[in-house]
Amino acid sequence: MQGKIVSFRRGIKTQQKYQMIVKVDGIHKKEEAKVLLNKSVIWKSPGGKEIKGVITQVHGNSGALRVQFERGLPGQSITMHVAIA
Repeated sequence: MQGKIVSFRRGIKTQQKYQMIVKVDGIHKKEEAKVLLNKSVIWKSPGGKEIKGVITQVHGNSGALRVQFERGLPGQSITMHVAIA
């Protein structure tokens, strides 16, 4: 399964560097997204490094997910794809 990084998790004045919001292809409702909780996520950099994360929570009502990564992702990772296992 594949998803796309949409944004950092953020507020008005703060940005969480270890948490990203991911939109999964084919999921458009909150109830559909709850099935993916606690699954692992892998982001591969263009240089070949992998950063792993875990889906922690549903974000909003349109099926987006919050993912907690073990390390902070760079800003270039936004709009890139991640693998969900």
